[in-house]
Amino acid sequence: MEDYRRQGGIQQLLVAEQEARQIVNTARTAKTNKLKQAQREADEEVAKYRTQMEKEYQKTVSESTGFSGVNVKRLDEETTQKINHLKQQASKVSPEVVKLLMTQVTTVKV
Repeated sequence: MEDYRRQGGIQQLLVAEQEARQIVNTARTAKTNKLKQAQREADEEVAKYRTQMEKEYQKTVSESTGFSGVNVKRLDEETTQKINHLKQQASKVSPEVVKLLMTQVTTVKV
């Protein structure tokens, strides 16, 4: 009789272990999907920002082309400076954003 109880207990442990594996696998899949989604969203944001900046640049260049080549050169330099400044700002906060995203994505809520 006691052997039967032990087998039942072992069987319950095996079932619980299998359920735990399923939960962990589900969490891993969800984490992977969230990481992929975060990457896609980040890529979309970068593309939108790049497009917006390019439009602003083209608008500025087209508005100033009627004046002279000096204005175009000046605007090109200003734009390059602004782009470099924005890149510097982005590089400063990028690690924090990545850390925040990774924390949010890798945290499994039960």
